[in-house]
Amino acid sequence: MSKNLKAVNQNIDFKYNEKGLIPAVVQDANTKEVLMVAYMSDKSLDRTLESGETVFYSRSRQELWHKGETSGNTQKVEEIYYDCDQDTLLILVDPAGPACHTGHNSCFYRKMAESKDKRQKQDNKKDIINLLYDLIISRRQELPEDSYTTYLFEEGLDKILKKIGEESSEVIIAAKNEPEKELVNETVDLIYHLLVLLVEKEVDLEKISNELNNRFRS
Repeated sequence: MSKNLKAVNQNIDFKYNEKGLIPAVVQDANTKEVLMVAYMSDKSLDRTLESGETVFYSRSRQELWHKGETSGNTQKVEEIYYDCDQDTLLILVDPAGPACHTGHNSCFYRKMAESKDKRQKQDNKKDIINLLYDLIISRRQELPEDSYTTYLFEEGLDKILKKIGEESSEVIIAAKNEPEKELVNETVDLIYHLLVLLVEKEVDLEKISNELNNRFRS
């Protein structure tokens, strides 16, 4: 067993399915966000305990799968729980990167349904950057007339890049010569045009957040 893991109870009669597998729910130990669900065999569970990192069984490839072995997005195991029926595992991890192959932090990034009360609470808490990003997406989809954002998308990537260059220069000038209010205004203009660029290039804002989070940890 890994030096990072201390055995609490090893004499557990797990109820593996007919293929010798048991589902494992993977959760971020710090944020408590559910990251993914995969399957483990008795051998992959042993390897997980030995290495201190998650090792699953790939049903498609029919082989052991060390999470992050090629991508670098490994998952250091902090704790392992099992349910009352002994047929499901809950693994708390410290992830080194996104769990999903799409680049999202969690595989559960697509919402199917929610209550109206939940939506209202989320809207009230949602930060202005995300609200602006979503608005820019809607502008790109609808292209309303007399909209500056529509104008940028219709002009294309070169125009957007040119505006970012101009706004960057204005931020520098404001920082050197202008009062604080001008610096704030020019910074807002730059952020807006950067968000337009991200939407144009179809870069999910969550990827930016994930990269910032990864750099913060390092």
